[in-house]
Amino acid sequence: MTVNRHKWDESVPLHVAAPSYNVPEFLRGKSTLTPLEEREMGPVRGKSLLHLQCHFGLDTLSWARRGARVTGVDYSLPAVRAARSLARRIGADARFVHSNVYDLPKALQGQFDIVYTAKGALCWLPDIDRWAAVVAHFLRPGGTFYLLEDHPVRELFENEKPTEELLLDRRPGLRYFARGPLRAEYDGTYATNEKMRHRVSYVWIRPVSEVLSALRDHGIQVSSFREFPYCYWPCFGWMTQDSRGYWHLPRDEGRIPLMWSVKGVRSPRDPSA
Repeated sequence: MTVNRHKWDESVPLHVAAPSYNVPEFLRGKSTLTPLEEREMGPVRGKSLLHLQCHFGLDTLSWARRGARVTGVDYSLPAVRAARSLARRIGADARFVHSNVYDLPKALQGQFDIVYTAKGALCWLPDIDRWAAVVAHFLRPGGTFYLLEDHPVRELFENEKPTEELLLDRRPGLRYFARGPLRAEYDGTYATNEKMRHRVSYVWIRPVSEVLSALRDHGIQVSSFREFPYCYWPCFGWMTQDSRGYWHLPRDEGRIPLMWSVKGVRSPRDPSA
């Protein structure tokens, strides 16, 4: 969607400079991957990894530092340029492709040992079935798919700027099974309060069942599915951070799921083969 891409294009230099992304610390060697991703993915050294919706590449390059042969994809050209610049600065052998997810089969050849996507990616996609088809297209038979994502139940509160009391009273402002895109209008983004020229964006709530069904329909056999009462980022302003870097609700933790992960393997006999 053009409206969303304009906002992402404008956000890139702001995010590169944002304290939450902490690019200087990344350049000094810190990984942006969560301990959960590293543990659930396991060793990646020597494996080819395709990262869909990579933004400006910090997670992609963190996988490269762990030994993967990485290719990152994003539909924002400023993001791809920033990722390429960071790769040069750290001396990483990484490839970054400018394409939206759905057009990627026209822009990239080959298959990969791992297809990875994570952290706020699915809500920007208008068609999950087409996304799953692209995952299957690029994942070699027997290859691993991995997703770590905001839980859609948490996202029901996204546009309400909720107080802690609203959340604990279980009164979300959005619908879990909303069909169309949801319009959001903010001065900045999740990572910056800078006033931006492009204020409007559109997102979709993606029920867990929709994502899992789409993966199954395209030959991805789910081997692990987990939900968590904490998140990889402070999605609500009153959260507290633990020693591992995860963010928690300080009162009544466990009231709603905040994050989920899924790992799967592409069947050698799936419909996309």
